[in-house]
Amino acid sequence: MLTSITASNQIHVSSEPATEVQQASDTLVTLSEAHTQQNAAIVQASIDVSINAQNEPLTLLLKTAINGINDLLKPTFGENAIQNASSQDNTPDGTAGRIVALSTGFYETFKKQHPGENEADVLSQFMATIRSGFEQGYQEASGILQGMGVLNGDIAGNVDQTHALVLQGYADFEAAQNSQPATGEPQAALASEA
Repeated sequence: MLTSITASNQIHVSSEPATEVQQASDTLVTLSEAHTQQNAAIVQASIDVSINAQNEPLTLLLKTAINGINDLLKPTFGENAIQNASSQDNTPDGTAGRIVALSTGFYETFKKQHPGENEADVLSQFMATIRSGFEQGYQEASGILQGMGVLNGDIAGNVDQTHALVLQGYADFEAAQNSQPATGEPQAALASEA
């Protein structure tokens, strides 16, 4: 039914089929419904992320730490140098162990990309890179958890413990590398030492 007002201010009701105006109105209603459904899906996804982050804050820490490390290793090692391991042990020890193992696992490849350079300098550069990536991810995760209001109590303690364990793991790895005899030194350097 189409309702119109004539020049004489009379209301005219027609039983003619819908016109372009009615079709446009139907289209607007459909777009409005789609927009409402999209907004509802966005809100639901946000709730799901919030609930999951509250249940597994160390998973969030792991993901953001790995993303930070991946960002810094991307120029050297390409996309996703370290894969997400969120389905594994998410205790502070487990999370820190994976972060350390996954990130330090690239050291030999990193060394090969710096042939002839002083090994101590290469190690220092590598450690600075992975520490920086980890700190970036740690700060992002802490900020997200703080913003959600869940960075307190046991969660804050676990996040802090994970941070300390990763830094200790990096220190242990660096000390172990420094205690190994130098390899791959150019022969000229070895001959000059003799």
